[in-house]
Amino acid sequence: MAAYEERTDSAPGPSGGAKDASLDESYRSIPVEATKASRRFLAFLGPGFLVAVGYMDPGNWATSIAGGSRFGYTLLSAVLLSSIMAMLLQALCARFAIATGRDLAEACREFLPRWLSLPLWALAELAIVATDLAEVIGTAIGLQLLFGLPLVWGVVVTALDVFLILYLQSKGFRRLEAFVAAMILVIAVCFVGQLVLAQPSVGAMLAGLVPTSQIVTDNQMLYLALGILGATVMPHNLYLHTGILHTRAYALDRKGREQAIRYATIDSTAALGFAFLVNASILVLAAAAFYGAGGGQVEDLTDAHALLQPLLGSSLAPILFAVALLASGLSSTVTATLAGQIVMQGFLKLRLPIVARRLITRGLAIIPAAAAIVAYGEKGAAELLVLSQVVLSLQLPFAVIPLVLFSAQKKRMGAHMPPLWLLALTSIIAVLIVVLNAKLVWDFVEGGF
Repeated sequence: MAAYEERTDSAPGPSGGAKDASLDESYRSIPVEATKASRRFLAFLGPGFLVAVGYMDPGNWATSIAGGSRFGYTLLSAVLLSSIMAMLLQALCARFAIATGRDLAEACREFLPRWLSLPLWALAELAIVATDLAEVIGTAIGLQLLFGLPLVWGVVVTALDVFLILYLQSKGFRRLEAFVAAMILVIAVCFVGQLVLAQPSVGAMLAGLVPTSQIVTDNQMLYLALGILGATVMPHNLYLHTGILHTRAYALDRKGREQAIRYATIDSTAALGFAFLVNASILVLAAAAFYGAGGGQVEDLTDAHALLQPLLGSSLAPILFAVALLASGLSSTVTATLAGQIVMQGFLKLRLPIVARRLITRGLAIIPAAAAIVAYGEKGAAELLVLSQVVLSLQLPFAVIPLVLFSAQKKRMGAHMPPLWLLALTSIIAVLIVVLNAKLVWDFVEGGF
């Protein structure tokens, strides 16, 4: 289908949305100023921060803390490489969404045979449940650390977040973006406070950004580096980004789309650059607090929280850690819900009320989380958190490959074909992700984590 072709299934409805379009209640609901470039740019700020949440959600914490506590600052280069890969993939998402007028889920439904698109839908739903599982556990741990709420009850309480999302959506899509941006700011402030208390070595941090051959020769270090990559580049973000960009009412001519691509790319790159700083600060904190103090490898979030006060000599450090973890879980909840809505509507043209959609997805995450906690305690929750990242790793190629293939087709992209360097780099990233994530899954099958 050629670029610029009008959507036959998305004529504006009476409420201003688009019939059968993903996030139809917010479709082209945010006006883009036609005259002033600064206002046009400001209209595009926001989606990048929703995407950035996926790169600092509770699922990332365990691998970064384990890497920093065991190997110091060495694996900062893995965090940097993962972030660069994410920036390139999200830049391709922005170009694809704006050039075709479709999100990735819609494109899979329209451009692929049904026998292929339906399994892709099932895998995408599985990835969203795995993402939600990490958020359930992370939020429950945050509630336990802050308020002493038993972990199993914290898991149950997370089901109530549907009312928060309903309230925010009733106030407009900009309120959702503002809430997520505020949570990201809370996370950043908390980690800045912890880093001030930890006093990391600036020289060691800079050295850690440079890749070393030790990462490849040391099997344990390589394994953690692959874990950081698998937990950072997440499949639901590709569906999410290509969907939420359609909340902007940019001009549908060639110039309007070119401007939209440029602004959306700046937005996502800047937001992911900020996410890199937050991700890096998690590893740096673990390196400064645990590795430098001889604390050894720390993989459990609860253990990390308990060790911060005696090692840093301040009761404020564990509080900041718990607040950041809770903010991470709450903000991730919003983006997982949106991604779930985009996937279901895009692949199936099926629109469920947000309450039903949220309760179904969260129920599928709460049941295994509660069962693991009841059966195995906090250790079971920690292992389930890692398992959720393996599931995400397994699904990731099935989102990246269609994105790259569709974006390389002139008949889809029209005048907005990606530059050859972007196609080449994202193709290499796709192959690398397939290989590395296959290794992660193979290692898990062979010997577990």
